[in-house]
Amino acid sequence: MKKWLWIFLGIVITSCGVILLRHANLVTGGTAGLSLGMTYLFNLPFALTFFLVNVPFYLFSLLRMGWSFTRSTIISVSLLSLVTSLDVWLPSFNVPVWLGAVFGGGLIGLGLSLIFMNGSSLGGANILALYLQKRLAIDPGKTNFLFDVSVVLLSMVSVGVIRGLLSILSIAVTSRIISYFKKEIASRQLAEKPKSSSMASTPKSRIPVAE
Repeated sequence: MKKWLWIFLGIVITSCGVILLRHANLVTGGTAGLSLGMTYLFNLPFALTFFLVNVPFYLFSLLRMGWSFTRSTIISVSLLSLVTSLDVWLPSFNVPVWLGAVFGGGLIGLGLSLIFMNGSSLGGANILALYLQKRLAIDPGKTNFLFDVSVVLLSMVSVGVIRGLLSILSIAVTSRIISYFKKEIASRQLAEKPKSSSMASTPKSRIPVAE
């Protein structure tokens, strides 16, 4: 239960960051960035778009990270979709682009770090980042940054060059915060190794679970 309370807190914080970016007309990386870009281009609801874009990544998660992690990720993505959908009930407001880039990116970085530390993700590149850190000890912040920059470059079609560059600033802030917590994220994964060795034959042995 404590684990899920931390995950939910991370989702709420991440949702606030996504809402800030949206009201600043900026995008972010990963599947959230793809979804935001699609909402701008096609006037689609973010919550539904974000959930559907993540569906193909669940298969990779199931094959590489196991069922428990995948289930946790699906629940986290669904919760984020639900929380961000509450944006429609908020009064209309605009956020200055610099403020949105820095604070939106910061909130997303903090929220994702909490989610990572408690054995879950928000799909897409998050899954790849955690997998590469667990298997090859690659900094998850750097993995997310490279993937996210690619997404933002594609999203410049919908937000323009200037806002695209500010979006890159946003994901740089996000990645820096995740990198700051990389040791804590890794330690949570390592803490489960003794349990994993005793259950090597089950998919759960491959899942980082918070204490």
